[in-house]
Amino acid sequence: MDRNLALEIVRVTETAALASVRFMGKGDKNGADGAAVEGMRKAFSSIKVRGEVVIGEGELDEAPMLYIGEKVGCGTESDMEVDIAVDPLDGTSLIAKGLPNAIAVIAMAKKGCLLHAPDTYMKKMIVGPKAKGCIDINDSIENNMTRVAKALNKDICDMTVIIQDRERHDDIVAEVRRLGARIKMFGDGDVATGIATCFEDTGVDILMGIGGAPEGVITAAAVKCMGGDMQGILHPMSEEEKTRCYDLGLDDETIGKTLLLDDLAKGDELFFAATGITEGELLKGAICYDENRIKTHSVVMRSKTGTIRFVEAVHRLDKSNVIEELMEKYGNI
Repeated sequence: MDRNLALEIVRVTETAALASVRFMGKGDKNGADGAAVEGMRKAFSSIKVRGEVVIGEGELDEAPMLYIGEKVGCGTESDMEVDIAVDPLDGTSLIAKGLPNAIAVIAMAKKGCLLHAPDTYMKKMIVGPKAKGCIDINDSIENNMTRVAKALNKDICDMTVIIQDRERHDDIVAEVRRLGARIKMFGDGDVATGIATCFEDTGVDILMGIGGAPEGVITAAAVKCMGGDMQGILHPMSEEEKTRCYDLGLDDETIGKTLLLDDLAKGDELFFAATGITEGELLKGAICYDENRIKTHSVVMRSKTGTIRFVEAVHRLDKSNVIEELMEKYGNI
């Protein structure tokens, strides 16, 4: 895969962020999500790939969302076929309330290399590079934390576990507290939180819990680029969610299978990009200097080289045809 694709997909996440940032704090999560989707779709039209959305915002009949199976990119027969996983706005509730860690995010891989995860839940366990190979999602929390603590050269009481603030995690919270570790709770924003485990300066050592399966695949691509480790198990919580699994060709054995990092994101040709929309621990939020200039902060990763780049950009809105079209529809961004 052309390494220049890394910077090309950053332009896609930047456009989604630019389109949605005007909704920050306005209580309209659907409007923000719709703007991000439209911005991302328009930006994809100039990327020279033959892409298919395998993780998206909805099914075919739910357009205008970026739906599963949608073809994107302007590639010709000579260009590579790729799988694309998107979340144009990870954290719709966050942007609606003006809270931190809303991001626009993309993962890209060669065709057939990203798990086609249904819109259901997934049990997840994620750690950074130093603890790679130390986790077993089927083992006890105590055993996992003991191994990770040893790999990090820490006592368990010095570890920080990040857990989504949901009732379904009460047992995990109780056990982590019994073991004496610190807990950091989060509300929304699965992807930004998951990859925080791979950056030492976030102070997060391990993520445990149940979150979105589509977000899990996107997170896996980033974790692999950064040399971390992740395991997951699809965990449908209703008959409707189980039906979605069956509709994608998954059987009960696959649904209960332990998914290793390579099951979620295969190979060494993976790209990941994210752009901050609201201020976060990993990425700064989009800053509106005036009616014509917005500054964005993004991260882009490539698994083949292990390169992680942070990109700051100032966008002149009157110089972008895509943004001008979005401004006409959504007003002064």
